[in-house]
This record gives sequence, structure tokens and C-alpha cells, in this order.
Amino acid sequence: MAEQEPTPEQLAAIAAANEEADSAVNYKPPAQKSLQEIAELDKDDESLRKYKEALLGKAAAGVAADPTIPNIQVTRMTLVCEAAPNPLILDLQGDLDGFRKNPFVLKEGVEYRIKINFKVNREIVSGLKYTQQSFRKGVKVDKSDYMVGSYGPRPDEEYEFLTTMEEAPKGMLARGTYNIKSKFTDDDKHDHLSWDWSLTIKKEWKD
Repeated sequence: MAEQEPTPEQLAAIAAANEEADSAVNYKPPAQKSLQEIAELDKDDESLRKYKEALLGKAAAGVAADPTIPNIQVTRMTLVCEAAPNPLILDLQGDLDGFRKNPFVLKEGVEYRIKINFKVNREIVSGLKYTQQSFRKGVKVDKSDYMVGSYGPRPDEEYEFLTTMEEAPKGMLARGTYNIKSKFTDDDKHDHLSWDWSLTIKKEWKD
């Protein structure tokens, strides 16, 4: 039996329902301070100095990271799904152009989360945010904003962020391919990385 494609009206209705479900993120960024300023604060307080070193690692101790690399490096994205037969991982440090041509496959109705791995190399970054918009046949059907948080430099070790649990769409009209635009930004609206990828919803993992 052929899959039934949704009409433009049905896509618009899906988009409207998802728009109502989205909750606005009310967040006021703190004043930005450099590592040097933080290191100078209360520098005579020994216990506070040790706390900063534990929190910021080498950066607090004055070990400079490579100035030629970006402060934020987004390294990979993973669809964490226990039911998936194979790992669903995107390497975000290579060629980003092929991701839309090779979509992830999810069985309809399964639960999954998105995991983002990233590095902070030199300066504290505040208000990191992960945003994704989903399109079906050119129509935006969903948008999600996730507040990732603020992080200190840790060039030798990656951070990871997990979204809340999501459920893949299900039903005949939901099956098909979704084009997704992802973006990793901060308080200063700096776009650390944007990438496009695709997700195909099927009745079974392999059909």
C-alpha cells in the first residue's frame, strides 16, 4: 500500500499544533567576563583560587589554549535511541554537505534524544543554545529551542548535552523524510555551527 502524502493544509495544521506546544525561553544573559578578569577576582582568597582551578582547569592556571582554533567546537551529534539497530552519529568536524542526502532512519513512534558533543577551548561561554527547525516538503512543521547553558574552557575534554526525550512522529501521514536545520549559538548570537541533516520516519526500521 502506497504511503499517503500529507496535503499542504495538513502540513500547516501540524506546524500550527507544534507552534502552540513550544514554550518561549525567557533568559537574560549575565555580563560577560574574560578568564583574566575572573582570575583577578578575589585572587588573595586561597580556597576560592583552588575552586576556580578545579572548575576551569588549565585555563584558570594560566595555560593558554591554541589561539588558532575556535573557542567553541561542535564535534558530533548523536540520535540516542535504545531501539535503533545501528548507531546514529553525525561527525560535525568533516564534510557537512552530505548529511541531507543520507538521512537517519527512525521507526515511527520510538523515543529518542539528541546528544551534542562540543569543546570550549579558551574563554567561558554563556547561554549556549541548540535550535532545530524541521521541514517537510519545504513547509516548516516544527521548531525546538534547547538552553544548553554556560561552560568554562576545557580544551582536553568534551562536554555533552542531551535534549529531553522526544517521540518520533507516527501514523501514515507522518512517514516520510524531514529536512532539519540545526544551529548552535550563544548569548551574543554567535553562530558556532549550523548544519542541515535529514530524518526519514518509516513504519519499521527496514521496510
